[in-house]
Parts: sequence; structure tokens; C-alpha cells
Amino acid sequence: MCRSLQSEYKGIGAHMDNYDKYIGKMLDNRYEILEVIGTGGMSNVYKALCHKLKRYDAIKILREDLVTNTELRKRFQAESHAVAMLSHPNIVSVYDVGHSDELEYIVMELVDGIDLKQYLKLNGALPYTEVLDFSTQIAKALAHAHSRGIIHRDIKPQNIMLLKDGLVKVADFGIAALQNDVDMPKNHAVGSVHYIAPEQARGGAADCRSDVYSLGIVMYEMLTGTLPYTGSSDMEVAVKHMNVDAVPPGELVPGIPEELERITMKAMSTDILERYQSAKDMLEDLESFRSAEIAAQVKAGSEDEEEIRDGETHKKHRRKRSAVSIGIIGVLAVILIAFAFINRYFLKELFGSPDKVYVPDFVGRYYEDVINDPDYKEYYAFTVTFKIDTDTDYGIIISQDPEAEKERATKDGGIPVELVVSSGEALPDVDGTDVTVPNVVNSDRASAISAIKKAGFEYVTVESASDTITKDYVVSTEPAAGESVPGGSTVKIVVSTGPDKELVTVPQLKGLSKDAAVAKIEGNKLSVGDISNEPSDLDAGTVIWQSINAGDEVTARTKISLKISSGPAEGED
Repeated sequence: MCRSLQSEYKGIGAHMDNYDKYIGKMLDNRYEILEVIGTGGMSNVYKALCHKLKRYDAIKILREDLVTNTELRKRFQAESHAVAMLSHPNIVSVYDVGHSDELEYIVMELVDGIDLKQYLKLNGALPYTEVLDFSTQIAKALAHAHSRGIIHRDIKPQNIMLLKDGLVKVADFGIAALQNDVDMPKNHAVGSVHYIAPEQARGGAADCRSDVYSLGIVMYEMLTGTLPYTGSSDMEVAVKHMNVDAVPPGELVPGIPEELERITMKAMSTDILERYQSAKDMLEDLESFRSAEIAAQVKAGSEDEEEIRDGETHKKHRRKRSAVSIGIIGVLAVILIAFAFINRYFLKELFGSPDKVYVPDFVGRYYEDVINDPDYKEYYAFTVTFKIDTDTDYGIIISQDPEAEKERATKDGGIPVELVVSSGEALPDVDGTDVTVPNVVNSDRASAISAIKKAGFEYVTVESASDTITKDYVVSTEPAAGESVPGGSTVKIVVSTGPDKELVTVPQLKGLSKDAAVAKIEGNKLSVGDISNEPSDLDAGTVIWQSINAGDEVTARTKISLKISSGPAEGED
């Protein structure tokens, strides 16, 4: 956690509870409790010294009066162990989980930085480049957690930490669900209602699309410096989330790029089916927007390009703002990312050998994130081999051929890369013994298969439409979770294909302005694909091509790409 972070743990500092019973105590003969750094509705957080690793950690200890709640304690343990399996640079790391008769605790990374809420109070509305950088990092954290079947449920600026090196880290995965069952201090949960998804406000279950909605609200606040929904009571705010369309950010702060505004508004759509259906989908649009911005600036070859390279544009913004070092370093991180992109896709193409690429280091990453990455698909042809590895989690890449940084000539179909992936532990020998079917509902397909195999079952997967479970996540199992059946039996895993496929008619978009075409696409339950410019005799800004012809029937939310006239080609009348 973070010394200066007073988000979940409001109204308390390191100076206050000098008489806390844990101060000076040693947990498990390893963690020496030094001081209180925060408190919340269900736990206190302490700074501690790990004597084994000579490292300062943060330790969250469950409130004493809650330890006697057997059900809550079991859930705290389950959530803690699940979150401890997450490993991502944009997620606050969980190092250890401890249990005893009188104690439940989680050992976490001690982060040196401030939370996003504090940063917004200091700076107000942020430059869109900074919003893009922060949002992309948060979306990466969510995509990773969701791939492991873990939903945050309480994304808000108070749970997002900004480090001095520009890195963003999301805290408190998996804990929010428990807080709903705890008597919270009167002012503790006030912040969350401003970021709550409509389905949560109605009392329904949260899934990955709920986290996407909350991220959309956070993006809106970063872009405008204000919240989209306010009111005199929590109930009034919740009702607005369910029923009111927010004012587009561009109407409050001129100059916000249309595409970034579109991404924000789509993420925070009241209709869950109109939202991004996964954090991964949202991340793809954010990355595409970033790439388009960089490519446009490089292509222009103007003074703006030089300013991006030497950082002067962002420095001018920062001189006008508070001299918070984390902000400056965050912007520098954006510049470095931009330069890396330029170097990879443009400078190497101009000055390097166009038929050579370097193989990245894939070891330690989740294999599905790698093989499904559109940037990697352009250059590499992956084959995946599973290998039992008791020291590595299921799905993590443990070796690759060719090795990282090896230069390989490009070829049609991509460079062959073999990934050796951990299948986790060997399957237990439970034939003839009754075994309980694990609960994998709302887990992603890969995680569910891993859990079923580890329990000692064979499996088959079938697909079924679902209006409530995200595509590629588990709807149910047969036998159901909790049932005891002979080990070695086959468990049917039912995987969601998303809502029933609805057919819609593609409208006529040619001749419309870009804004009108985008509005018509989204108004007809379709999605906006790639948008590019091309010289044409038609007026600049007019749609001259659409990827699917008007009148064709397609599945709802199919992407429609557009070409927009940039006016006559240079030299033409």
C-alpha cells in the first residue's frame, strides 16, 4: 500500500493509534509491525518490516470483531488467496496471506506514491495524453484480473495509485465484495456510489463489465475534473447512474479528442450490452487511439513531432500545474512509450533492415495474452505446448524458442515461435473417490479448465448464450459446483457466447459527416471500427466508404469501419 494513500483507509495517519495492540509485535516470526498507515471498515493497514527479505511491506489485518464471523472469514481467505495469484505491474502485489485462530492478514506491496483522487484535487482536469496513459494502465490491470476470474467491484480514484516513476497500480482487488457485508463507518463508502455501475446500483451481481463502467467514470473525471453524476444523497446519485445519460466530456472541456470521448462514453453506457464487453476490448481501442495519435504526429513531420520527442509540449503543461514529481515522470513515461513505438514502427522501417524483427521476451506472461495480442499476430506464428510445472501457475509461459532478443527474418505467415506453458501441478489420482466440483462460475475459460483439472476431473466445454455472463466466461457446470461426484468423472463446462445473436440492418453511411456516421452506427446497435482518411472529390469530412454495405444484415455490435474524405489530393483542383 502507500504511506500517503488515505483512500480506503480514511481519516487516519501513522501518528494516530500509538497504543494499537499490534505495534511492535512479530507476525509468524517474520513480519515486525511498525506503525498504522490506514484503517477501513473491515481492516487496519500497517507498515511492517519483513525480516526474512529485509523489505518494508504493508499488512492488512482483518478487524478483530470480524474474525469471529466464520462465513466472512472464509470469504476473506478465499479472496485473499485468489488475489495473491495475480501478478501484473499495474496491480498492487499481494506477497503473502496469513491465518491463525485470532488473526487474518494479507501482506502487500508498500507503494510510494499518491492516489489518483489526491492527484485530481491538486490538478483538476488532466491533459488528454495523461488520461490516455493512466486509463491504458488501469485497463491492463483489469484485463489481467478478469482473465483470472477476479472482478474488482470498486474501481475509483481512491483505489488507483500513482508512483513516482509514472507507473499506475490498482489496489484492493477482490475485497470490495466483502465490504458490502460489513458495517462500515458512516462516511466510508460515500466515494464509491459516484463510480458504481447501474447493475450494482440495482443490487445485481457485478461482472467485468461493471469494472469497465467504473473505469469510464474515472476517465470522465480525469478529462473534466468533475463527476458525471452528483446529488444530495447517495440514492439520488445511484438513480442517475441507472437512468441519466451524462453530458459528453467535450461539452465541458473543449479540445478533448472525439475518439477518446467516444471510448469514455461507451465504457460508461447505462445499457450493459452497449458497453465494452471486456476490459480487453476497451484496452484495444485505447491502444489503437494511442497508435493513431503517434502515427499522425510522425506523419505530419511538423514542429509538434519535435516537441513530442524532446518533451517540451508536456513540460509546458506541467509548468502551469502543481510541481508534483509523479505527474512529470508520468508524462515522461508517455514520451518514452511514444519514442519506443516510433522506433519500432517507423525509424527501423526507414533506417533498419525491413525484413528483420527481434523476438520479444514472452517468458513469465500469461500465454493467452500473448497469442491473442493483435500486434504479435502480425509478426509471429505461435505454437503452444503444455508442461507440468509445480512451481509455476497454470497458463504462464516458462520457455520459448527462439529465445528473446534473437533477430529473425520475417516470413509469410509469421515467425514460428514455440511457447512452453505451465499446466500447473500433475492431476491428482482420485479415481473412485468422491470429489467436490469446484465453483468456476464467472471464471474465464482457461482458469475454469485449470481448476476442474486440478480437482481431478476430466472436462468438456460447450457454449451457450447468456445475457448476464460475459463472453468466454463460465455460465455453469454439470454437475453443479459443490456437488460430490467420483473423481475422474467428466464435468461439462458451459461457456458464455454473450447475449443471443441479434441481427440488425446496416444503415447507409456514405455521404454523412464523420460524427453523424458514428452516431448512426452506435444508434443502430453496431460498433465503430477503424476510421481512416483518404483523398476524394467529396467535401473533407464526408464518409466515402463503409466496410459493410448498407442494407446487409449483421450481428448486433459488429464493427463498421469508415473512410473519410480528406478533400482533393494535393495538386488537384
